[in-house]
Amino acid sequence: MKRPKLKKASKRLTCHKRYKIQKKIREHHRKVRKEAKKRGRKKPKKDPGVPSAAPFKEELLREAEQRKQRLEELKQKQKLNRQKEHEKKRKLEAKKNAAKIKEKAEGKESSGKSKAKTNKLLDKNSKKSFCRELKKVIEASDVVLEVLDARDPMGCRCPQLEQAVTCSGGDKKLLLVLNKIDLVPKENLEKWLNYLKKEFPTVAFKSATLMKDRTMQEQVTKRRARVDLSRTTECFGSKCLLKLLQEHGKTQNKAIQVGVVGFPNVGKSSIINSLKGVRACNVGLARGVTKSMQIVHIDKQTKMLDSPSIIADPSNNALALALRSIIDIEESGVAEVLEGVDAILNHCSKQQVVMHYNIPDFRNTEEFLTLLAQKRGMLKKGGVPDVENVAKLLLCDWTGAKISYHSQPPGSQRLPPYLTEDKIAEMQECFNLKNLEEENNNTVQALKYPSPASSIIFQSAGMANGTIEENKVIEVASECENLETSKEEEEEEEEDFTESDDDQDDVEEEKDVKEESKVQVTRKATLGKQQTSPTNSEKQIAESQHSNSLSFSLDKTADEDDAYDFNTDYV
Repeated sequence: MKRPKLKKASKRLTCHKRYKIQKKIREHHRKVRKEAKKRGRKKPKKDPGVPSAAPFKEELLREAEQRKQRLEELKQKQKLNRQKEHEKKRKLEAKKNAAKIKEKAEGKESSGKSKAKTNKLLDKNSKKSFCRELKKVIEASDVVLEVLDARDPMGCRCPQLEQAVTCSGGDKKLLLVLNKIDLVPKENLEKWLNYLKKEFPTVAFKSATLMKDRTMQEQVTKRRARVDLSRTTECFGSKCLLKLLQEHGKTQNKAIQVGVVGFPNVGKSSIINSLKGVRACNVGLARGVTKSMQIVHIDKQTKMLDSPSIIADPSNNALALALRSIIDIEESGVAEVLEGVDAILNHCSKQQVVMHYNIPDFRNTEEFLTLLAQKRGMLKKGGVPDVENVAKLLLCDWTGAKISYHSQPPGSQRLPPYLTEDKIAEMQECFNLKNLEEENNNTVQALKYPSPASSIIFQSAGMANGTIEENKVIEVASECENLETSKEEEEEEEEDFTESDDDQDDVEEEKDVKEESKVQVTRKATLGKQQTSPTNSEKQIAESQHSNSLSFSLDKTADEDDAYDFNTDYV
């Protein structure tokens, strides 16, 4: 049996109803037109600008442009400050919430144990633990290798570390290792080697970036067979460095320990891996991969001690903090990353940056990042450029081994206050400097270098201050703890001062009575003033009203301040 089709309801109307609707619409339109006529159309007034006949027209226009620029800069600064504060609050809240969740899961009984565990975890990744481990390495080592990035050797030198090694006493030696020499023009590298060898023995080095893990089995695939890894796996300067260390060990007649120290991402762990020939230490683009002292045996006579990075002092300039500080780029705030990028761009040639990234000319950092995001296709929803991630990626490129840039050595050689001629002679003892120079020349000749035109000229900010002593380190975690303790105290106070509903009602009634009495007193005073002076009555009435409103606002409690009073005039 067929199912009967249901008929849809007809949308047809009676003529009477249709005409009535049309009439109503016409009346409505008429009413709207009438109101618009009464109001009148107010067109926005155009800025007439400076007339062409006016004297000093160009100067006035220039002043107006400068004013606009100043306002924009002010707005940007305020925006960055707001973002900083917001990021700090967000991080502290996130940490606090995470701690609360852990406490709830473990229960009140095991809350003490959980706190101890979290403190241990924090301690391992904290700056204080980094300092502790670094000091262990310096004390345990006979020779200290300070690793410098060849692109900015002066910016990688830490005066505090050099002073600690040179003034430690005993036979402790300091060697400078100039790493990443393949990212600098040949002439610039030779200049730096000549400059640095006058202070400490300097070794030119190019570490192997791709190393096989000793636990990995060899797997031959078609894809890997095609890739040419000669440039990345080859190491230069390792023979020279090993020879120097072995000669020093023979003069000491004992097995020596060699500590490798330096700022983040200069290639400390890569140097150890290159000397060993196997991936013995963890290596990564992220800063602060090495968190504790690691001992690697090169041969019977030499032990290498890998150390955590030197912590950059907060008193350093923005450039040093951007390139040398141990900041987790993924977790760091937007404002910090943007400041870092801005500092880098200010110390570079703008024209070379434009040529390198193949983007049009830009006015400020934000515009540069938006152009770079559009070029690389890093966009959010709705085609909005992802400025944050581009800034983070750019910082990684500048600290990693991607971008070729170089800085010029200072024109005149000025020795730091902790270095004297006697100290320099003491540091150069037991090392064959002639052989070292020959070996350096061989490594310089063997490598391929970028042309000076393709390498970006970079203005170094000078030596970067670092904190080696544990007491001088300022922890961010301490702020979080202070906040937590203060909030806990507030909660305790609230618990102490909570009262029953009846008591609160009595207190409120008392407050109301007090307020009414105060208002009456003020009114009586104003009336008395009005009776004494009949002239200028209007002014006095206005003054009395204003005083009433002021007294009333002053008498209000903190809870009533939030409520908006419609009787008073807030002008």
